Amino acid sequence: MDKTSKLYQAYCQILKEELIPAMGCTEPIAIAYAAAKAREVLGKEPDSVKIGVSYNIIKNVKSVIVPNTGGMKGIQSAAAAGIVAGQADKALEVISQVSAKQKQDITEFLNRMEICVEPIDQGMIFDIVIRLGYGAESAVVRIAQYHTNIVYIEKNGEVLLDHTETINQPAVHDHTEEGLTDRSLLTVDDIYEFANTCDTQDVKDVLDRQIKYNTEISQEGLSHEWGANVGSTMLKYYGNDVRNRAIAKAAAGSDARMSGCEKPVIINSGSGNQGMTVSIPVIEYAKELNCSQEKLYRALTLSNLIAIHEKSGIGRLSAYCGAVSAGCAAGCGIAYLHDADNEGIAHTLVNALAIVSGIICDGAKPSCAAKIASSVEAGILGYHMYLNGQEFRGGDGIVKKGVENTIRNVSRLGREGMRETDKEIVNIMMEC
Repeated sequence: MDKTSKLYQAYCQILKEELIPAMGCTEPIAIAYAAAKAREVLGKEPDSVKIGVSYNIIKNVKSVIVPNTGGMKGIQSAAAAGIVAGQADKALEVISQVSAKQKQDITEFLNRMEICVEPIDQGMIFDIVIRLGYGAESAVVRIAQYHTNIVYIEKNGEVLLDHTETINQPAVHDHTEEGLTDRSLLTVDDIYEFANTCDTQDVKDVLDRQIKYNTEISQEGLSHEWGANVGSTMLKYYGNDVRNRAIAKAAAGSDARMSGCEKPVIINSGSGNQGMTVSIPVIEYAKELNCSQEKLYRALTLSNLIAIHEKSGIGRLSAYCGAVSAGCAAGCGIAYLHDADNEGIAHTLVNALAIVSGIICDGAKPSCAAKIASSVEAGILGYHMYLNGQEFRGGDGIVKKGVENTIRNVSRLGREGMRETDKEIVNIMMEC
């Protein structure tokens, strides 16, 4: 692919936009980020806090531990952490540096402050509005569409920033999001060509950071007791071959992260779980195969971009489990390490999607690690099916001839077909 072409530059930029660091599950961290920004705008600690969040935010914050809070969960805890100890300039690492004193201050703030939370529906699946007050003074910050997209800032009734006209729900359908490179430029064919021909110096920095951060939290997940310990359970009962290590190590990263581990990850498609799922299995196979660093970079480039391609048509949040997209993409990265060609990559992806596309997202919590394990397993099986001359064919359920057609069907399933499922999942969770 021509290095000076629009497509080449877009693919490099998409990787830079998506592969960013985050500490903690990204939905509660987005709340902490909005709250920290609102505190910055207000200029003082508030005496009133009101929070409006879309239903998908409720789903993804309810059951996950917010790091650096002493094990607390929920929207109020995330907001309090952002208000008391957040550094807004650090974006999704907003509460990565919290002192012992500040942890105590967060608890005291929650004990004395009644934080009002209400569900909102302003046409956005991803929507957070933080309103802080101090006497007659006020500050409002809104994040919408994706985790760091501040679209509205107001202080004492004066609008300081207003990008709300640029965001709307149909934008998810055409793969565009305000301020980000157009994801509709992604195709499996072009991703394969880019991964094969790109100057690895153009992707090295983002991938080195992904390798380092995600490997470290995976090791933490296996070394200590975190969550449901899915990763260590996999190794204990299913063996230590490369296939099982790849599955277990990806799950272990989620074990730690969903239970409040205070280590950062490099995310993919707005999700740390997806960032780990799409990278750790590929890294593990590269070690086993003694692949060169350059080949690992190319395989990770492929797996990351395929995951982004899959997820962009579904949307940032859905009833469709994002680990599925990432696990299937990891299978493609593993296939690439084994010298699979474009056809092999496409068949791997279709086979894997046919296996696990029914997994639901019922929020962030310890069971995400098990869903990651299932998804990575499907990605590897999809590749082994291709090696064995087997494939799922057009007309087999949602599979349609041509990898792009199957991706479109899965996108339609996750975005449109599971919309009512998503509502019912949230209703069920709010009853628990």
